[in-house]
This record gives sequence, C-alpha cells and structure tokens, in this order.
Amino acid sequence: MIAFVTATLHLFRELSIPIKKMEITNVTEYEAIAKEKLPKMVYDYYASGAEDQWTLQENRNAFARILFRPRILIDVSKIDMTTTVLGFKISMPIMVAPTAMQKMAHPEGEYATARAASAAGTIMTLSSWATSSVEEVASTGPGIRFFQLYVYKNRKVVEQLVRRAEKAGFKAIALTVDTPRLGRRESDIKNRFTLPPNLTLKNFEGLDLGKMDEANDSGLASYVAGQIDRTLSWKDVQWLQTITSMPILVKGVLTGEDARIAIQAGAAGIIVSNHGARQLDYVPATISALEEVVKATQGRVPVFLDGGVRRGTDVFKALALGASGIFIGRPVVFSLAAEGEAGVRKVLQMLRDEFELTMALSGCRSLSEITRNHIITEWETPRHLPKL
Repeated sequence: MIAFVTATLHLFRELSIPIKKMEITNVTEYEAIAKEKLPKMVYDYYASGAEDQWTLQENRNAFARILFRPRILIDVSKIDMTTTVLGFKISMPIMVAPTAMQKMAHPEGEYATARAASAAGTIMTLSSWATSSVEEVASTGPGIRFFQLYVYKNRKVVEQLVRRAEKAGFKAIALTVDTPRLGRRESDIKNRFTLPPNLTLKNFEGLDLGKMDEANDSGLASYVAGQIDRTLSWKDVQWLQTITSMPILVKGVLTGEDARIAIQAGAAGIIVSNHGARQLDYVPATISALEEVVKATQGRVPVFLDGGVRRGTDVFKALALGASGIFIGRPVVFSLAAEGEAGVRKVLQMLRDEFELTMALSGCRSLSEITRNHIITEWETPRHLPKL
C-alpha cells in the first residue's frame, strides 16, 4: 500500500509540474533541435559533407588532439577579447561564416543572422547564394559585413554583384576558390536537393540565375555546373582588385604553397577552409592545415580559420596556432532553425563566454598573450616543448 501511495504521489508531482524546455548549455545541442524541426532535405543539406564524410568528422576530431598547457597564478580579473580584422574593431575573434540559403532554416534567414552578429559586435559574411540580397541585409541596420563571392561564367554579373555589395556598405570580399565544381554530397543526390519553390537566390533575382531547377541528382550540383566558372585562376584574384576597392580574402586555402601565391596575387588575408568538408573528402581538418599556412605567410597577411569550431576551447586552439580569428557556419544555421535570431545571439554569446573562460584558465588576459606554448599537439614529443 505504501509503495502504491508513493508511486501515486510521484505521478501527481510529475503531472502537476509543467515540463520545462530543455536548457541549451552548448552550441552542439542546437543541431538535434534543428534536425527535428527542419525537413529532411534541408537538414541534410546543412549537415552533410562530401562522399565518405571523413573530413566532416575530422574537422571536429582534430581539435581533440590538441591539449592545453595552462599557465597559473596570473591575474586574470580582466580579460580583453577585442581585436581588429582588416582595420575593423570587433568584440571578439569569432565571426559568422557564409552559409547559403538561410531562409530554408528560418523565415527571417539572413536578416536574423545579420542582426545577431551586429548585436554581438562581430562580422557577418553573407553568401552569394543567400536568400536575402546584399541590399536587404544592409537594410537591417549597422554592422560590419563581408561578402562571399562565387565567380560566375558571366563576368558582368560578377562585376555588378561586387559593386552592389560595395554600395551596400560591405567591407571585404571573401572569394571562395575551392569550388570549380561542387563536391559529391550524396545526401543531396538522394534527396534530389533543390531550393524550395518559395525561395530564390536573391542576389541573382531578375538575372534568370536566381532559380534552381530540379535535377536527376542534386539541383545545386547542376546549377553550379551550369553557372560557376571552372577557369577561375590566380589572375582572377588580381582582376577582382581592378573592379573593387574592397580587400579580398582568399577562402579555401589548405597549403603553404597556395598561401604564398595568394599573397603574391594581392590577397589581403587568407581563410583556411575545406568548405565545411563539403568539397574534396580526405583533405585535412582546417585546424590541422592552419599552422602550415600561418608559417608560409610569415605574418604578411592575417590568416583565419573556418571549419569545425564548436567550443570556446577550439577558438583558443586556433589562435594559439596563429589564426587571427575564426568563422562559424553550421552552428549559426542550426541555432537559426531552432530559435531564430535569439538562437544565433545565444550561440555567439556561448562561444564568447567559453572562449573568455578558456583564456582565464590558461592565464591569458589578451589575445596577444595566447601563444603556441599554450598548447601541445599529439604529434609533438616533449623535446619540442619550450625549455624551462
């Protein structure tokens, strides 16, 4: 009888207490919510990588092979995370990467992301394939914004778009250089991915380039095959400089050789990126390629990292390996799908808080104090460590 009463009281308490919404405590938890809310085709498009998706997993796993060497008994009562990117002061070295077609995730799409980035005092990069135009994003209010560029076969379209971005107040071009063809994304092939009929690639609307036709495999792959210029080469980095005064970041560099050529071609900066592991599978994780690129540049231009960042500890590791800042992509679209602008704001705040805590626990009060000596990678042996 006692057991029955106890069970009944427990059930009553269960029923009488409203179910609380799960509290999000880290960035990765948004992905599960996004998976529940989004149509399968849309979720798979955002989440999947190329072919075996080895690089997709490696983008995360490689961070786990870097450990900290924290310094102690340092006054960390004040932490300064501010930095300057291409002359623009931002609140932290955490920026928003270009992610396409954000209105598939949430009706406000890029509008919400732009407002969240501005509120966080950081940079948003708008994709060429956005579902909001450069003018529409500019209309959301003040903010430092970069524009990611794909080079189309029709160069007049490219010129027009670059000039529109500049007129709309965008401050730099992030030229994507790793996509002469689209990587084999098997989820998109299975799902016959195409842009939902109520959406267009807004920057190309009115040019007969804003729609994506259905195809026998991936509609996006067919679109890229038809529109993107496979002849893109280093001379086009120089050509871009003749049509805009905006600095050009070369996005998609994974080797020291290409980093050196990028500088010779006039790049203002380099983004180490493997396109979110969506292009060539079995390339290294971006965090693994970072140090080679940084060493090759010899400090002549800033180097940024894009890919795999999910924790403030990841941000610290990237900076310790020489990055001037990092960009986040998937966490933005997943949080956007889950909670709209509020979700993106929360992701940026969580990463900021975690990064600040990592700095404090490592004994660093400013970004300039984060050094290579604060980390050790699994391939190092004790003899590589600094002498005491």
